[in-house]
Amino acid sequence: MPHPKKDAIRVDQLLSRYGYCSRREAHAWARAGRITLDGVPLKDTSERVDAKSVLVDGASVEAVDGLLAMFHKPLAVVCSRDGREGPSVFDLLPPQWSQRNPPVASVGRLDKDTTGLLLITDAGEWVHRWTSPKHNHEKTYEVTFEGEPKPGMVEWFASGALRLEGEGRCCLPAKLVFEGPGRALLHLVEGRFHQVRRMFAAAGLTVIRLHRPRFGPYELGDLAEGSWRLLPMPE
Repeated sequence: MPHPKKDAIRVDQLLSRYGYCSRREAHAWARAGRITLDGVPLKDTSERVDAKSVLVDGASVEAVDGLLAMFHKPLAVVCSRDGREGPSVFDLLPPQWSQRNPPVASVGRLDKDTTGLLLITDAGEWVHRWTSPKHNHEKTYEVTFEGEPKPGMVEWFASGALRLEGEGRCCLPAKLVFEGPGRALLHLVEGRFHQVRRMFAAAGLTVIRLHRPRFGPYELGDLAEGSWRLLPMPE
């Protein structure tokens, strides 16, 4: 058997790291012949292997270099793991993803009444990069609202002078485009608590439907509600 690469990992650590089972349970997986290298079952869970060369139950290890996925969040689910808040997006994702070490987290949270694009990743260093305003990852929202827009609302949103109720710091400039009666697109780089709804409320409008079709370079396209798609991890 070829010598493992410098970045090789123990078989039991591999199964635990990528969410298959615990290190204790790995022995049973190995005895059952579920882990193979070049068609040869790996029986010794302390053996060090290249994760990209190993098959588990006949399939390659998923997202060895880090998991990133696009998910179309439906209504009435939350981005929290706290069961007291209701059904979670993590209930709709493969259970193995939450067993990875570290587990996956959502990037760019959406509230329970908002649909649209979430990024799901186990790469913690990217969470801050995708959510920090200084990195200018623009998010687009489709807004359906009630009420009559105020004159100058587009300019007000773009000015950087809009201050949300209860906050001392103004919102960063945002691009508002009205698409028809009661419909608008809002492009912004922040992600404050209920920000879109509160911005429209500041203008006397009530948001009745909110959907995010785009986050940075990623667009939902035809991805069905409740579905996900694995993406390449950025460099």
